[in-house]
Amino acid sequence: QVQLVESGGGLVQAGGSLRLSCAASGRTFSSYTMGWFRQAPGKEREFVASVSWSSGSTYYADSVKGRFTISRDNAKSTVYLQMNSLKPEETAVYRCAAAYRTTPQAMGAWTATLHDYWGQGTQVTVSS
Repeated sequence: QVQLVESGGGLVQAGGSLRLSCAASGRTFSSYTMGWFRQAPGKEREFVASVSWSSGSTYYADSVKGRFTISRDNAKSTVYLQMNSLKPEETAVYRCAAAYRTTPQAMGAWTATLHDYWGQGTQVTVSS
């Protein structure tokens, strides 16, 4: 059974930092790209960042470049999202996803298929 389990969310003041984790299990993810998405109440889901599990290449939404860093630890089967200089408008549920045979760049405009997986999400709240 494939599982993506996010953790690390919470309440932080504007300008603060959080590190999210996404622990992947249940299969080999070497042919997958892992991504982080977020969705605020009443808004559409938004791509944040992605990383190729095999090569480590990354891609970021313009809104987070220079502040967020995505990385993966193959030994722990875990993907991280380090978020610095957080803004109140970045309050959202953050979810990780695994996209089969997708490049990090393509994940910026990606629609999940039956071969792909989602985590349940973790809440990030940034207070002003």
